[in-house]
Amino acid sequence: MKRDVTALLTDALEALGVSPCPHIEIEVPREDSFGDLSSPVAMTMAKALKKAPRKIAEDIVGRLKDNPIFEKIEIAGPGFINFTFTKSYLLSSLQHLLKAEKAFLRENVGEGKKVLVEFVSANPTGPLHIGHARGAAVGNALCNLLAESGFTVDREYYINDAGRQVRLLGLSVYARYQQLTGNEVPFPEDGYRGQYIDDEASALRAERGETYKGISFDICGTEITSWTYSRMLVLIRKDLSRFGVTEFDAWISEKEIFAQGEVANAIETLQQKGFIYQHANALWFRSTAFRDDKDRVVIKSDGEYTYFASDIAYHKNKLDRGYDTIIDIWGADHHGYIPRIESVMQAFGYDISQFRVILVQMVNLMKHGEPFQMSKRAGTFVTLSDIIDLVGADTTKFIFLTRKADSHLDFDLDVVTATSAENPVFYVQYANARINSILTNAREKGLEPAQGVDLALLAESAELVLIKKLLTYPMVLENAARSFEPHRITFYLQELAAMFHTYYHNHRVIGEDAALTHARLSLCSAIRIVLSDALGILGVSAPEKM
Repeated sequence: MKRDVTALLTDALEALGVSPCPHIEIEVPREDSFGDLSSPVAMTMAKALKKAPRKIAEDIVGRLKDNPIFEKIEIAGPGFINFTFTKSYLLSSLQHLLKAEKAFLRENVGEGKKVLVEFVSANPTGPLHIGHARGAAVGNALCNLLAESGFTVDREYYINDAGRQVRLLGLSVYARYQQLTGNEVPFPEDGYRGQYIDDEASALRAERGETYKGISFDICGTEITSWTYSRMLVLIRKDLSRFGVTEFDAWISEKEIFAQGEVANAIETLQQKGFIYQHANALWFRSTAFRDDKDRVVIKSDGEYTYFASDIAYHKNKLDRGYDTIIDIWGADHHGYIPRIESVMQAFGYDISQFRVILVQMVNLMKHGEPFQMSKRAGTFVTLSDIIDLVGADTTKFIFLTRKADSHLDFDLDVVTATSAENPVFYVQYANARINSILTNAREKGLEPAQGVDLALLAESAELVLIKKLLTYPMVLENAARSFEPHRITFYLQELAAMFHTYYHNHRVIGEDAALTHARLSLCSAIRIVLSDALGILGVSAPEKM
């Protein structure tokens, strides 16, 4: 629908002297009384055309009112143009959807632009927890969405393997290992706790025996840390694989960035540009020259690089690879980091409009209305593996996408394990399974898909409303892609599933009237096409049976 209205509005504006025509905003009105689609284009063009918005709207409507796809076009308020489509147009569009399927549903929003999405990027110091999992779900769905919307997308995981945290992981396992061999060394105060540390120490002893017994960490620490870190990375990859998030194009190592001299080179480049200065025996980045509220240390007084120094080099590395847009998906606790990285971009001469951060808020696991802790394997947090074991990957991903990424989320185990409309995952997947059952039943009755189905028999208001809902799906994808918000698809799916279930309960799909049955089967097929497509973009399966 939007595609056709956009083309007609473009022609009308060009006839009024607007060239080239800017992006035309079109939306689905909140109230049915305002038509099927609405556009504020007359108001946005008022300055360019030097006319009152309502006069522009009248000129546009005058050029479009006789077009056969419209039942009516009305002007509302200060100049909104509201479009209502004819039934014949809606049915024709439904037919196109049934024939073209995926091709009909797509808009080339990206036009081949290159996008890099970095997500998850958890420190390899333990199992992925429920917060990492939400970032993984958001990142995976966003990448799928952008790829299906005409962008060239690369997915990247940044491994923080060069800092103090990885060394602390090794020290924690070392301490537990020594204790297992009867050598009572103190456990580090800020060490990593949880059953997984004990498990790694036991595995180390089983594999290496008492090789390291009584040996100081200064001597064997590098070897133990490397051994443990490698196993943690394998565990992270395994958990992501179980979660269905496996298509990373690159795993970028912080240690490698240091080894290749990228950190030193990046700092030197900033120094040559005059953005690095010395104070109190440390080197500082003059980030207050840009967007930050204070300058930041890049090399400490003891000569050690800060985490920020490697982040500078990594983001320069990203920018130098020629992407049109770089998207970082971070935990919400990193919000203060945004102006630092934006300052880095500006210092290197890049436009900050190329950079986008999506913040992912915390997840609270709930049961019976109270916070719920499932295991102590990871110490104080719930692991991704735990939650998959309990409710499955599909449910986990879908629930994580039922809210905007930067909104807090209560993951209610009572809700997500219910087989009712209260459970949004079940309700959407069951709609797909129910339609599959209907179509299977039809085939068993000899009602194979027929040529020349008379879609005009879809005359019930509920059927026309469903058709309109299906035809807005390409707009949902487009808006979600432009805003980098995959949760919009989840919202749409819940609305579509609810509409279908209501229709199913109030209408008999397979009835005595063969022609009407074929028309309703076609409508169900179209709904299944959209349900399956949208679930696929979210990384969630569309089961045929439930």
